[in-house]
Amino acid sequence: MLENSILNTAIKTLRLEAEALQEMSGRLGEDFKQVVALLQNMKGRLVVSGIGKSAIIGQKIVATLNSTGTPAIFMHAADAIHGDLGMVQQDDVVMIISKSGESPEIKVLVTLIQNFSHPIIAMVGNLQSTLARSAHHILDTTVSQEACPNNLAPTSSTTAQLAMGDALAVCLMEARGFGSDDFAKFHPGGALGKKLYLRVGDLSKLNERPAVGLRDNLKAVILEMTKKRLGLTAVLNEEGGLAGVITDGDLRRMLEKGVDVQQTAAADIMTAQPKTISPEALAVDALDRMRKNNITQLIVAESDRYEGVIHLHDLIREGLI
Repeated sequence: MLENSILNTAIKTLRLEAEALQEMSGRLGEDFKQVVALLQNMKGRLVVSGIGKSAIIGQKIVATLNSTGTPAIFMHAADAIHGDLGMVQQDDVVMIISKSGESPEIKVLVTLIQNFSHPIIAMVGNLQSTLARSAHHILDTTVSQEACPNNLAPTSSTTAQLAMGDALAVCLMEARGFGSDDFAKFHPGGALGKKLYLRVGDLSKLNERPAVGLRDNLKAVILEMTKKRLGLTAVLNEEGGLAGVITDGDLRRMLEKGVDVQQTAAADIMTAQPKTISPEALAVDALDRMRKNNITQLIVAESDRYEGVIHLHDLIREGLI
């Protein structure tokens, strides 16, 4: 019974918060579009402020905006009225986040910001509040009920604030044409960064470049593959262009048939027109191609110019899997 009660409470919490977001989406209108236009065209930064749980949400919104091309900084409302207000510069826009819009620190901060004539965006859950009445633009994050059983702890309201911040960030990304290349500039570290900037050529250049000629016999093929230890070798034509590939699987099948390794040429067992990938392709695209074709390595080539080999182990080593 206790387990059922726990699950029922969890489900009810998620449903209440989902309903709050659904209601909020139905209220989006002209003010939201004006806020997006204001932030898209501002010359300074968006200064986000709040207190309590709203301050924590504000910090996350700032992080999301900065990582998606909109310059933003966080200023705690309590610290602002004790000196941090100096971080607000001439061309900045200020967004204040508050459920009630009536916290003492918020009311003081609003008055101070008004003295500097900065545009004020209120992300607020009380449209009759001091904050709402003082703002130039309102982002309505009103919720009918907190998910907290006592209807007190910020739950649905902070979810609404977080989602509103995400909606702003995504709209600004689209308005600026902010793409994956731009995203990579701001996320160079970790596995996420590598997925966005690491190229096939960055990895293949670290590997050996096994290669044999069309007329080389199987003994030469076996020696080349054993020496380079990548599980395949490229087969090159007389001009040095890529003609095909031989894998260790191809070799095993030929040896099982009892072929003469001295008399059989690479051209006789190679796979012509092998699957290749450009050195400029993203490494994560190589991983996707390997998965789709159930293979562990790819020839790296540009047109018929053989560049090298990328192996599944390279991608594992870089943390892409």
